[in-house]
Amino acid sequence: MNVENSLPQFIKIIAASLQLSDKQVRNAIRLFDEGATIPFISRYRKEMTDSMDEIQLANLKEQYDKLCELEKRKATVLSTIEEQGKLTAELEMRIKNCWDATELEDIYLPYKPKRRTRAEVAREKGLEPLAKMLMAQNSNDVERLAMPFVKGDIVDVNEALKGASDIIAEWVSENETARNSIRNIFTREAIISSKVIKGKEEEGQKYRDYFDMKEKLARCSSHRLLAMRRGEAEGFLRVGISPEEDEHSIERLERIFVKGKNESADVVADAVLDSYKRLLKPSIETEFAADSKLKADKEAIRVFTENLRQLLLAPPLGQKRVLGVDPGFRTGCKLVCLDAQGNLLHNETIYPHPPKSEYSQAMRKVQTLVEAYNIQAVAIGNGTAGRETEQFFQNIPFEKELQVFAVSENGASIYSASKVARDEFPDYDVTVRGAVSIARRLMDPLAELVKIDPKSIGVGQYQHDVDQTLLKKSLDQTVENAVNKVGVNLNTASKHLLIYISGLGAQLAQNIVDYRAENGAFPNRKQLMKVPKMGAKTFEQCAGFLRIPDSNQPLDNSAVHPESYGVVELMAKNLKTDVQQLIANKELLKTLDLQQYITDKIGLPTLTDIVQELEKPGLDPRADIQVFEFDPNVKKIDDLQIGMELPGIITNITNFGAFVDIGIHENGLIHISQMADKFITNPASIVSVHQYVKVQVLEVDVARKRVQLKLMK
Repeated sequence: MNVENSLPQFIKIIAASLQLSDKQVRNAIRLFDEGATIPFISRYRKEMTDSMDEIQLANLKEQYDKLCELEKRKATVLSTIEEQGKLTAELEMRIKNCWDATELEDIYLPYKPKRRTRAEVAREKGLEPLAKMLMAQNSNDVERLAMPFVKGDIVDVNEALKGASDIIAEWVSENETARNSIRNIFTREAIISSKVIKGKEEEGQKYRDYFDMKEKLARCSSHRLLAMRRGEAEGFLRVGISPEEDEHSIERLERIFVKGKNESADVVADAVLDSYKRLLKPSIETEFAADSKLKADKEAIRVFTENLRQLLLAPPLGQKRVLGVDPGFRTGCKLVCLDAQGNLLHNETIYPHPPKSEYSQAMRKVQTLVEAYNIQAVAIGNGTAGRETEQFFQNIPFEKELQVFAVSENGASIYSASKVARDEFPDYDVTVRGAVSIARRLMDPLAELVKIDPKSIGVGQYQHDVDQTLLKKSLDQTVENAVNKVGVNLNTASKHLLIYISGLGAQLAQNIVDYRAENGAFPNRKQLMKVPKMGAKTFEQCAGFLRIPDSNQPLDNSAVHPESYGVVELMAKNLKTDVQQLIANKELLKTLDLQQYITDKIGLPTLTDIVQELEKPGLDPRADIQVFEFDPNVKKIDDLQIGMELPGIITNITNFGAFVDIGIHENGLIHISQMADKFITNPASIVSVHQYVKVQVLEVDVARKRVQLKLMK
């Protein structure tokens, strides 16, 4: 089957599903097929898609990819049925007009090559004619019907009837109407239940909330479902999905298949019961288990990607000289001094805490380093000894004001032991690399976090339990969108950052870094075309997201795409000035009549973007960083008292609430019910990752190291 022939149908289906116009869908698909990326389309092809954003484009692409896969599956189904000599014109038309994956598999089920089922064995014994006679339900003497089939391997009437019943049971289980009836019942009535496996009670204590639990599948939240499935995978729980009572399902099937009141009808009724219990119910349960897991996976991934997006777009300190600190007690605090570009200048270790308690020596050493390397800010990891080290730095008398920041260590140890870190710092141990990562996270969270597997950053929910292919795709797209939203400096960006730039990928990112090393800094965007394997199409995709601050072309340090340089030059000419004078000149830009610059290739949305960019060229969309201070009287869980009001930082958001760092080693939880005075369904509508908040302590469980909090206004 040809995808191109099905394109008009694809467009109609996607447009209806996503409430888009046919034009939007058609143009987006065309751009995707030409190799355009989501960031490029959303930023530079607004006229073609009526300004669709990244989320709309990602949803469209997902549906388009699914329809392409469905088309391939239909080709396989048609080919298989045709090989069996069973493809009628009516069946072929039905398959070609099917646009639902479940329906397609139902149509295919009777023709699908099977392993040797009980029904297949019965067919081989010649019992299908008997099954058809019984299915007609006209006889009140089934033994007489079965007698002619007692021959060869079939020793008696009972065996003949049993084999025929197996065939009927398979017919029932493969019948589309029957399957849809049971699906409807599961949709309305299915219960998900979990029970502890006997003998695993002690070992599986962390799953005790699920030792004997049942609730409607439709109401089961994604985090509860994933917790049950994890408990099942670890061997502590037995999880099942089925209607609470089977009678309703059996009655429905009997209404479909049992048509008479005689012995043959009784055989069919027994076969229906067998089919439901042995074939149909387990099949639909498996289907619902997979569907509910996928739905839970998608919800968990949605939460994860939104948290990751917020983390990647956290406020950067910018290009300042930073002292990075990886805190520790017995092993000391590892210090690194970085220049404004993030290069390592110096490292050493101090021991201000017990057991060594070299407080005075450590203080003098820090003062010396701050002076020698003209340090402007301090980044302290928030792990073990983090609060104590922060207190130590705040007590040091510096000759100038020094900003001290607590920085999340999540994933720093993963980075410091990675090949990326070894390649970057082959002569230093993991503690130095970790301290460098902490310092660089403060300077530019996005540039540093792209070096770490997003699953290790610590903002996910059941990230190791969800579909890993789906997770990777979503996370990569999130990182790509964040990197391209901010843009990168072509002459300083690492390979790991360049990889995510629209159109590049690993090989071209490496080629850019190699070219830069051999030829020096890029003087302008045009020079990119000299990079090996950089073609015109790739240049089109990436150029607008790469910045060159010192370029001889002033627009190279903006998000204005090179394809639009001509229109900017025309604007400047009409205003009797040059491009350099036009940039950041808001009064002059206000005098532009954009209508006169509209052509068949450039419309008002792009022209509006260009003017906004010219007003604030290269503006970082991320917020400004702020210094945050925990309550100095709270450093461990024992210091907490119910009713205390404390400052905190949101570290992770889930469907059931948000986790908050309040300066102790355990994060507290604001349950969704404690976030607002009104009912809310999504914690992310109230708080965001890295947001500074004020919370009240509601409950402290020292034994389980759990803290319940309430969000204060």
